[in-house]
Amino acid sequence: MLGKNETLIESKDIIIGNPAAEVMIMAFIDYESRKSAEANEMVKKILTDFAGRVKLNFRHFPLMRIHQKALKAAEAAVAAAQEGKFLEMHEMLFANPKHLGTISLKSYAKEIGITNKSFLNDLVNGKYGVYVQDDLKYGIRLGVKEVPAFFINGKKLEGEITQALLAESIKSVLNQ
Repeated sequence: MLGKNETLIESKDIIIGNPAAEVMIMAFIDYESRKSAEANEMVKKILTDFAGRVKLNFRHFPLMRIHQKALKAAEAAVAAAQEGKFLEMHEMLFANPKHLGTISLKSYAKEIGITNKSFLNDLVNGKYGVYVQDDLKYGIRLGVKEVPAFFINGKKLEGEITQALLAESIKSVLNQ
């Protein structure tokens, strides 16, 4: 696992947007899920539309029964976060959902500037797997059954997730 002086950046600690924002969007995603990729695009627009007023936390919820490579992809995102490259890896994974094997993941790591020489070895040995499993367990405790799943300040959004639903949910928290 980790050395004595190593501090791991877990998914729960990766905040995109203004860390002091009053609205927290937590999204459970799967890198092989087309709907998760579509939701990622919606979230990018939300971050722009509500700049400074929202923060985002992606959590991993790989549907391993139907997406065999989603777990390793999630591990690659956690590994990239250790070098401050989560968002770059996250976007790379969504851009290449049909190419998420370990060799492709190593190639993406190199492309985005990961310097960890043991990146591939860490993936093969599942160094970050426990942290992805923690996200899965947390999602299950919150009632997540499918992806994407969204929570706004801890409240689960129900039904079909649309740009309008996300925006309205945020506005209601902001009392607009």
